[in-house]
Amino acid sequence: MTAVFPYPTIFGDVELRVVSVSVDNRELPYAMISAADRAVALHQAGRGAWGRARLRLSVTFPEAEISSGPWSDVVFLAVLSEKATNARTTVVLSRSADGTMQGTIELDSVAHLRRATLGVSVVATVEGVAGRLVGSAAHDWYVDLKASTPARQREIEIVEVDFKEGELEWLRPYKESAWIVETTGDVPTVYLNTGAVEGLIAALRGSGGSPAERMLRDLAATQIAQDAWTAMFHTAVSDLDTDEDGTPILPKGWRESVLRSMLPDVLPGRQPTDALYEIVERRTKGYGWAEIQTGVQFAAGRRSRATRNLTNAVRSVQNLEGAGGTR
Repeated sequence: MTAVFPYPTIFGDVELRVVSVSVDNRELPYAMISAADRAVALHQAGRGAWGRARLRLSVTFPEAEISSGPWSDVVFLAVLSEKATNARTTVVLSRSADGTMQGTIELDSVAHLRRATLGVSVVATVEGVAGRLVGSAAHDWYVDLKASTPARQREIEIVEVDFKEGELEWLRPYKESAWIVETTGDVPTVYLNTGAVEGLIAALRGSGGSPAERMLRDLAATQIAQDAWTAMFHTAVSDLDTDEDGTPILPKGWRESVLRSMLPDVLPGRQPTDALYEIVERRTKGYGWAEIQTGVQFAAGRRSRATRNLTNAVRSVQNLEGAGGTR
């Protein structure tokens, strides 16, 4: 949903562009920047360790509207953040000779983990109140510390690792789990435990095999998907900003996609705005939250195609038993 503000805001588009990037004072090739995907890849082959990246930014905006609108003291702020580390950097942009707003924002590698979000906020004094948000960039950019090729944000990432003896120590308490869903970052990640169930990873990678192997692969993938959808939904509703009236604001990125997809099934017949408001009310005030879980389970099951895959599995078992009985 789009936030509704009780004061005038910018109608025209604010567009952000990353003009160039340098890492430790060395200019990166422009191929590391994708305007189409609005992404920057900071990983360089042969240079895994680096300290600071500088991104030069350019912002276009509806100049006539900004000049004549009912606001004053207009400021353009570039905002670089990553929820996984709670890192946040802001820089005030200034007007350049070509009429755009420009500036440079810095990213320290020690303050970030994987993928940072870069956006622009326009704040101004409106109706005598300073610091009001009157506009923002239509699309955020993503700065990927691990990628060598700039690409659009992925829906979900799959990582295969041994929970017991792998390099990720935080997974060791979950060594008996076949998988873990982690949703604190800008990309939800499913960690598959290579040391938990012998043959599971090979089964998930396969594309053919016997009827029993296909059945195992489908059921395991279904359960992983259902766990991922459930975890992503709860993360999306647990970290919401609100407007001045206390109305929840739909988040950006994968959280927005998850909520738009699942809310119609979690609370059928309600507009997304009303459904999100009711969920927040129930969660914070403690009434009816158990009923919400039934809707979340149903919505996650639909998206993971649990019923269809379970039906196919039952039919496969029946066919195998029938074939065995005729011999």
